[in-house]
Amino acid sequence: MKIKHAINWHKFLTFLIILGLMAFYNNFTLLAWIYLALHGTYGLMWLIKDRLYPDQQWEKEISVAMGIFTFIILGLYWAAPFIIISGKVTAAAPLISAAIAINIIGVFLHYGSDAQKYFTLKYRQGLITEGFFSRCRNPNYLGEILIYLGFALLAQHWLPFLVLGGFIAGVFIPNMLKKDRSLSRYPEFDAYKAKSGLLLPKLLINPSRDARQSTQT
Repeated sequence: MKIKHAINWHKFLTFLIILGLMAFYNNFTLLAWIYLALHGTYGLMWLIKDRLYPDQQWEKEISVAMGIFTFIILGLYWAAPFIIISGKVTAAAPLISAAIAINIIGVFLHYGSDAQKYFTLKYRQGLITEGFFSRCRNPNYLGEILIYLGFALLAQHWLPFLVLGGFIAGVFIPNMLKKDRSLSRYPEFDAYKAKSGLLLPKLLINPSRDARQSTQT
């Protein structure tokens, strides 16, 4: 099996898991429906993305045991909906608004940058240094972090933040550093690295220096 099969099953089941929790705990409050809409559609969009512009890193072949392990680890992301729905959590309107805004920005960065990467590399190989990637080398990871940050904010509990921190430290950062090592084979990488952040966009850059680097590359 491929690693994407475990991921896709998790994304597919997320909507059903949340809806099942709502039915089991008889919790059909506004916050529960909002969470279902946000996390459920995120999973649906992931499946659509996998059909339209799949990420090659998830095409890696793995054993069935590793696939099951991956699915279980991803299941930690269901901590937020469990806490919200089982505990009948409520949230103030400003918090809900902030969480939705953060989630929307995350979805924009995540799916937009993945689309740019896929279709750019489909027609030419090399560094991608414009668009979503002009000031940030990993806008897709930044987007995914913001998505789950929005979910964690709605839960108002330390556990979803801990889970997100674990994925950042154990998966996202190692993958970003591995990507940097791979891209360092390109002679123009040093100039690109100087004007872009690993995760957070590097916005404060000397314009004259940036222009000289663009001329040199």
